[in-house]
Amino acid sequence: MNGNRMDIVIIAEFCEDFSETDYIRFVYLAKILAGAHDVEIVTSSFRHSTKSHRREPADPWPFRITFIEEPGYPRNVCLQRFRSHHIWGRNLLAYLKQRKKPDVIYCAVPSLTGPLKAAKHCERNGIRFIVDVQDLWPEAFQMVLKVPAVSRLVFAPFAAIADGVYRRADAVCGVSEEYCRRALRVNRKGAESAAVYLGTELAGFDRNAAENAAEKPEGEIRLGYVGTLGTSYDLPVVFDAMRILKRPDLRFIVVGDGPLAEEFRKQAEGLNVTFTGRLPYDRACGVLTACDMTVNPIVGTSVATIINKHADYAAAGKPVLNTQNSEEYRRLVDEYRMGFNCRNHDAADLAEKLRTLLDNPDLREEMGRNARRCAAEKFDRAQTYLKLKSLILEEGKAHEVL
Repeated sequence: MNGNRMDIVIIAEFCEDFSETDYIRFVYLAKILAGAHDVEIVTSSFRHSTKSHRREPADPWPFRITFIEEPGYPRNVCLQRFRSHHIWGRNLLAYLKQRKKPDVIYCAVPSLTGPLKAAKHCERNGIRFIVDVQDLWPEAFQMVLKVPAVSRLVFAPFAAIADGVYRRADAVCGVSEEYCRRALRVNRKGAESAAVYLGTELAGFDRNAAENAAEKPEGEIRLGYVGTLGTSYDLPVVFDAMRILKRPDLRFIVVGDGPLAEEFRKQAEGLNVTFTGRLPYDRACGVLTACDMTVNPIVGTSVATIINKHADYAAAGKPVLNTQNSEEYRRLVDEYRMGFNCRNHDAADLAEKLRTLLDNPDLREEMGRNARRCAAEKFDRAQTYLKLKSLILEEGKAHEVL
């Protein structure tokens, strides 16, 4: 295939709005491939983040976009969601059957039903199948049930579906080394693999930050958080740490929205906390860059590893206070000396390390420079996504020992 124009299908159920500020992984990858190759993104007619159905994208793109009908669902965890994904998978297969045979199908996981149907379709028709592991399902849903034995039993059929996808992959990539290892454990093809973090484009981040610079009062020290306000995010431990410190010069800036937004607002009453709500990505870059440090408060049961905010925090060049248990991310924080790892849900430990950063501006600067170096080496899409391109086009071996 090397050197020839290829027909590449990217299946990603959870795309965003296809606006010019859409920084989703698959849009970026499609842009890299388009021009030299024929690229199509196949996604859902239902937008997960807003729980609403899409309109056709207004702006022209250098690749084709196909919406596959999906009924939708009202909440992240509900029975309607499983039914909706099942219908989307069925409709996806119907589309692939009537479409001309592509050279490669590059498929995001989750969801599961659609990817399994795509994997079997590729197996039957001799199509190269690449899986990109974005999250671990059903493991992410299992954390909702607090009884492990019951959780494993309930979600065993979904684990079998995930295994079926991973077994059939000709190549495996993922947003972390841990996610790649999960797929490779059951793969039966000796698949190539490449762990490529979600990342951000540093040049774009810097442009956004410069064009949306946020002002900060003199003498105020800002702690920043960007992300969802939901059950996976332990913002209360940050509020508790602030109560321990009683620092009038500290302001916590929370960028984002989610199902627990009002609950978090109530818990933060009496503290110097500003909730901005959901912001466009370019504005969020400006707000984050005006902070002095960042916090990554993830609940202990989360199976997340390397996530979007890690890239943005590093790109902003700010030290991070991390409570997440992910060994992969904690190792990055330690290796680059770009902040402090804290004990999960331990307000006293978080407060102690927050005080260290508050009282040592030189240390904040040093750790911030280290964070930016990590961004350049690990999170800059302009460099790291070339691995994904090579994997798709089979340009040599992109294999990593994981």
